[in-house]
Amino acid sequence: MFAFAVNALLVVLGSLVGIAFRGRLSERLSRAVAAALGLVTLVIGAQMALEMEDTLCVIICLAVGTALGAAWKIEERLEALGDLLRARLSHGGTGSQFTQGFVAGSLLYCIGSMAVTGAMEGGLHNDYSILVSKGVIDGVMSITFAAAMGIGVAFSALPLLIYEGALTLLFALTGPMIPEAVITEMSAVGGCIIVGISLNIIYPEKHLPVGYMLPAIFLPLIYLPLTGWLSL
Repeated sequence: MFAFAVNALLVVLGSLVGIAFRGRLSERLSRAVAAALGLVTLVIGAQMALEMEDTLCVIICLAVGTALGAAWKIEERLEALGDLLRARLSHGGTGSQFTQGFVAGSLLYCIGSMAVTGAMEGGLHNDYSILVSKGVIDGVMSITFAAAMGIGVAFSALPLLIYEGALTLLFALTGPMIPEAVITEMSAVGGCIIVGISLNIIYPEKHLPVGYMLPAIFLPLIYLPLTGWLSL
């Protein structure tokens, strides 16, 4: 259960490296490593997606879930939440460099689809490969962040630890109550979203709205029981 702490630990280690080599690391190097890790994330997402047993379920859940996410403006609300936290913690101004690093890191590492899908896989299947992969990516990013904004980035590992830990525990507690078929399709939908995230990592200039897709992860909870009832 505590493997999710690897993500937070890698953020701290990456931040320390960034501070130690402040001003000596090129953005080109960090970007190249992040792209390589994006490819690994792509493979993980594809493996999850290919485990689907009900293709129609995944298609419908992704289509309906994305439509709901767009209607609810999930990505815009997440961005607005980030702006609000940034303004509050920096008292409406630029704030200290420590605060800037803390807020920027917390938003980058916590507000994202990969944290949710990773916690889901960890809680339901004891599979922490997504969270570990996310931790490596976050660690690489924290090197450049800490090099620019200082030690505050390392302290953003604390809210990350609480957030991902709470999500993992929630999925672990609810998992025994969810039918295995539903869990399989939830993971498949999550895998498709992970593929989208990996493409955003590899091609940051071509943004896919994966935030809109988050509701799709939970729609198999409705779709499969409903189709089973209709087939009776």
